[in-house]
Amino acid sequence: MTSKPKLAVWKFASCSGCQLSLLDCEDELLAIVGAVDIANFPEASREIVDGPYDVSLVEGSVTTQHEIDRLKDVREQSKYIITIGACATAGGIQALRNFKDMKDFVATVYAHPEYISTLANSTPISDHIKVDYELQGCPINKNQLLEVLGALLHGRRANIPNYSVCVECKQRGTSCVAVSKGIACLGPVTKAGCGAICPTYNRGCYGCFGPMETPNPEGLSNWLLDQKLIEKEDMMRMFRTFTAGAPAFKKESERNE
Repeated sequence: MTSKPKLAVWKFASCSGCQLSLLDCEDELLAIVGAVDIANFPEASREIVDGPYDVSLVEGSVTTQHEIDRLKDVREQSKYIITIGACATAGGIQALRNFKDMKDFVATVYAHPEYISTLANSTPISDHIKVDYELQGCPINKNQLLEVLGALLHGRRANIPNYSVCVECKQRGTSCVAVSKGIACLGPVTKAGCGAICPTYNRGCYGCFGPMETPNPEGLSNWLLDQKLIEKEDMMRMFRTFTAGAPAFKKESERNE
């Protein structure tokens, strides 16, 4: 009998929200368990099966030298690595440290900062090892996760949208909050995946899923500023949230600084 592919789930610097998206699959989780052997998933089980692993899901950013060393070990044990979530793909909310001197933060928080060993920046997994697929989101979309896992198991290309949140607004019949309500919104430059939740409830998109394919954040910033929907300092802050370390958003936030 052919053995099932072995799946491992790894956590680095993160809140574990994207791992919970896998557990949130509920009914679909039974199908996952039937198709793969969940060999290493501390969030869900104490049982750990040694590698090598066919697929590893990696959540979280890299913030210490120890994590770099551990990450290289994960790469050696894994045939395919899928990074899940904003932390793993763009450094996460903790990448806000990248814009300041980390030593100042450590000295403010800890009574004995000399005991703290950390890197100056929070970086995505792909900065340190080869990654086979990146799944964006804060947290990820569970349906997209199922699609990527299914594609890998069946040897096909994953069907994940590359268009912006604006398309999701149109699919839901949601009026553009920027045009109709004068609310600053990152929807035109943010990758789809959330279902346009915030605009549906009359809030601008916060960019949780990071930059879409070939975004134009400078053009969006200029338009929002020209329309006086936002101040320049707030424009910078809009790009420094969940995916502050994503190159396109990082560059535009610095331009507005």
